Amino acid sequence: MTPERARELAHRVPHTGHAPAVPEHGSIKRREIRFTRLPPGQAKRAAELLAGLEYLEISPGPHARGITVRYDLIDYTCEGLEKALRNLGYHLDNSLYCKIVRAIVYFTEETQLRNLTEPARLIKQSNQVYIKAYQQHPHGDCDDTPVELREDR
Repeated sequence: MTPERARELAHRVPHTGHAPAVPEHGSIKRREIRFTRLPPGQAKRAAELLAGLEYLEISPGPHARGITVRYDLIDYTCEGLEKALRNLGYHLDNSLYCKIVRAIVYFTEETQLRNLTEPARLIKQSNQVYIKAYQQHPHGDCDDTPVELREDR
């Protein structure tokens, strides 16, 4: 692909038939919470309950028995929201698909939170540590034989 073609593709306008996807930055999450069939109306009641929380956006989910939550990872986690709903008596969908998605989401959010709390490393200077350690150990790059004895005469 030529650079000109890449620029054309980068600046093209999305098709008007579809809403353009809004890019999220790293700590903003949009997740779907699905509920079981019984008791009916759980999604609506949960949406009303969660709508009262600050910094949490609620919208109807793509699935009939689900809601979509949008939050900053600094404020909420999917695991925390779902645990609170379970403690209040809501029944979440426990199909195999939902369990797998839930496990992946919990793991990624936990890892991202852990990485956010770690201090930033100085990556540009980290190679200096290895250079100094390498210089302290004997290796084959150093020949102690005098130059006169190394030359063929």
